Order: sequence, then C-alpha cells, then structure tokens
Amino acid sequence: MNTAAPATKARTGVSGLDTVLAGGLSPGHVFLLEGNPGAGKTTIALQFLIEGARLGEQGLYITLSETESELRAGAASHGMVIDGNIEIFEVVPPESLLDADQQQSLLYSSDLELGETTKEIFAAFERIKPRRVVLDSLSEIRLLAQSSLRYRRQILALKHYFARQGATVLLLDDLTSDVLDKTVHSVVHGVIHLEEMAPSYGSERRRLRIIKYRGQAFRGGYHDFIIQTGGVVVFPRLVAAEHRSSYARDQISCNIPELDLLLGGGLERGSSTLILGPAGTGKSTFSFQFLVAAVARGEKVAAFIFDEELGLLFTRLKALGMDLEVMRNAGLIHIEQLDAAELSPGEFAHRVRSCVDKSDAKTVIIDSINGYQASMPDENSLILHMHELLQYLNRQGANTFLTVAQHGLVGDMKAPVDVTYLADTVILLRYFEAAGKVRRAVSVIKKRTGFHEDTIREYRIDTSGLRFGDPLVGFQGVLRGVPEFIATSTPLLATDGGDSGNS
Repeated sequence: MNTAAPATKARTGVSGLDTVLAGGLSPGHVFLLEGNPGAGKTTIALQFLIEGARLGEQGLYITLSETESELRAGAASHGMVIDGNIEIFEVVPPESLLDADQQQSLLYSSDLELGETTKEIFAAFERIKPRRVVLDSLSEIRLLAQSSLRYRRQILALKHYFARQGATVLLLDDLTSDVLDKTVHSVVHGVIHLEEMAPSYGSERRRLRIIKYRGQAFRGGYHDFIIQTGGVVVFPRLVAAEHRSSYARDQISCNIPELDLLLGGGLERGSSTLILGPAGTGKSTFSFQFLVAAVARGEKVAAFIFDEELGLLFTRLKALGMDLEVMRNAGLIHIEQLDAAELSPGEFAHRVRSCVDKSDAKTVIIDSINGYQASMPDENSLILHMHELLQYLNRQGANTFLTVAQHGLVGDMKAPVDVTYLADTVILLRYFEAAGKVRRAVSVIKKRTGFHEDTIREYRIDTSGLRFGDPLVGFQGVLRGVPEFIATSTPLLATDGGDSGNS
C-alpha cells in the first residue's frame, strides 16, 4: 500500500500515527478518538494541537471533564509547551445548576445545561477562530442529552457547525457512559480506537486501530503504541511487501571451513537461519560466529538479546575469542538487551527495522525466539510477526539468525513453537553419548537455497571457539541422543583442552 501523504493533510504530530493514517487527518472534518480512561486520548489530542501550533494554526482545546490546570500539568509532564497558539477553554457548569435550591422543578436541569454548554462552545469558537479543535469529552454531552436521539442531533449540530468553519476536529470519548452506543461512529469522518491491555505479568500493552476513514486508504489492523515522556509513539504494523531492495545473492561464509561445507559452501545473502537445540548446545555461539565473520567482512551487524545478560554474554564469548564489547565500543556492532515483559511485538519490530534502516545492518541475530514469544499474546501472532519481520529483513539483503531452545536434553524434544517452515536454513544441534562422555553433534536439516551436506558432524566449544570433526559415519541414532556404534572408522574429537558450556 502506498502511504504517501497529500500535502493538505492535517498531521497529528504523533510519531507513526500519520503513517497509519496515510498522511494525517483530512482537514475540515470531524474525527472520533475513543478509548477507556488512561488509553492516551488526551496526550494524542495535545500533540495534535501542538503540531498545528508549530505550523502556525490556531488550536482550541474545549474541556468538559478536566480543568485547565490539570491539562497544563499533564502537558508539562511530557515537556509539551502550550503557547499562545493554543487556547484552553474550560466549560464550567453554571452556578445556578450546581445549587439545589435554584434548580427547576418542571424543567430538567440537563436541558438547560446542554443548551448553555453548546452556546459556550460556539461562542469560544467564534472568539478564537481555530483551525484545529479538540472536544473532551463526549461522555459529558451524552449524559446531558439523556436520549440517543437527542445525543445524535447534538453531535450532528456540532459536526455541521465545525464543517462550515473548515476546522479539523477531534472528539474524545472515554467510553464510560455507554460503550455500545455507536451513534458518533456513523456521523464522524473517521474513528481511531485506542485499547489498553493488562497482561498477567509485565507492563500494560497499548494498541490502536483505525475503524473508519471515509474516502481514504489507511493501514488496517492493530498497531502497538506506547506513552513515554514526550508523548505517544505509534509503531505501525510492519508489512514486508512494502519494502523491496536489490542486492547480489552471493554466498557468505562463517570462516569455519567444516561448517561452511556442512552448509553447502555457506549461506545465501538475504536468507534466514534457525538454530535449534536444547539448552547448552551452543546456539548463541553458532549465531555469533556468523556475526564475527560479518564484522570481518566489514559489514554492520545487530544483535537483539532476550535471554542473557549482556555482561555475562560478553565475558563468555570473550573466552571463545569473540570480543563483542570491543566491537560494540568501536561502533562495529549494535547489541541490545530486551525485556520481553516490557516490550510489545510492534515495538520490537520497529527497533529491528530502525537499526537495519539507519545502520544498513546485514546480519541480524534474535536470541531467542523463546524470549520473543513471551511478548506475544499467542502463538499465531508470533508466527505472523515472525513471517513479516523475516520477509522484511530478507528483502533488505540481511541475513537473520534465530535461536530456539527445545524442551529437554536428549530423546524426544519439542520446541515451544514451530517456526522451522519460516526459516530458509535450519541447523539442528544435539547432545549424544559416546565413549562414556556427553558430546555434541550438528546437522543441517533444511536449506532452501541449494545443496547442503546430509551428514552429522561432532563439534566442540573450547577456548579456540567452535571445532568440528569428520562426519559421524560410524554411528546411527545420534539425533535421538542414544547412538548405536556400528563401525570403527569414525574418529571422535579429543576432549582435553577445557570444554565450555554454552547456550
């Protein structure tokens, strides 16, 4: 989908939201911004007015629920400045309606208050002549209207009045009075729906969806967003088909001849590799071997770590001859530790994409999918997110390395989620027992882009890094973890020199 925006769009000032809206809000129309209290409506509304002020447009914030001091305090907490181009109009109920002795007995006070409120809104608009208007919130007007018919007529009156003036209007609805009332949905030009979810563990997750936008294509589906100091940041859903680039599909090496042979000469550029195995088999070590080889070729690389503390990772890999800390300090690699409990999948995809776009990273490590899965609401969402992310990275000519820890150590092992069909290459790591010792074996069980060895090789991880032996032709049942010795022609790797346990 082409999301290029016409110059006439009223930009929201919310990072990422204009991309979702294909450029912003159509000027001169009324839009609904709805969500439960705390979803971020007021913050988005303030950003909308501040962006207008930056462009020289007069803004008006009409508040029926919050006081002006509360609004200014909320804006100040984000570092927002409400200057002379933004007017805050606080609608205060008439004192006679607050005094029980002065209330009418034959005429509902709400009738008087609704009419008085509407007059005050129109008077404020005529006085200020704004180009952007925020009305906060519709719940107060819905309560004053008392009936669905009167409420609809009131909204229509507001819509037609603002349309004649050419103002772009945001109506805020906190959904506290009647969440099933869709009256405004049919009246307004567009509807932005905000949601806040509380997982069983971790911080709250927020997402938004464009329910309606008349005469305008937009990016459908849910889009994660966060509220941080400075305002709301939206992470548009990644659509890999929108991103294409040309690159040479040459083969890349890991700088270990035996592993390159196992992979049929190396990996094709712009492909994804899944490294699968139980805990401790060296999945991270394999992936970082490819990262170090990419650095040696002069390429930019990026690693996103879910499971391991960076200090421990640096110390462990330094003992294997991979000094990641020096590479990071020299600006050769970008390495980032992530907390799945605090990170939405949309934000993670945005971080990966930003790193690849800005630094032109050609090798990306995600360690591990188990940690990534923790930020997903369910397995189906994980598969869809991974598909789009891998397709995007492949189209940029980047090689992606994913690790998955399987349950168990030997025998029948299962992964928490099956993503083998998404990867172009699958490397399987296993423990096996032979000659009274626990050993490790590696095999390539899938490669879409050409030939690969169908052998099983023993490997070791020691102070020299990864060391590989000849194909294990004298054994069968190695991948089950309980091999049978069927010949005497297979030499095993020597075990002196200090084996290193690695994940």
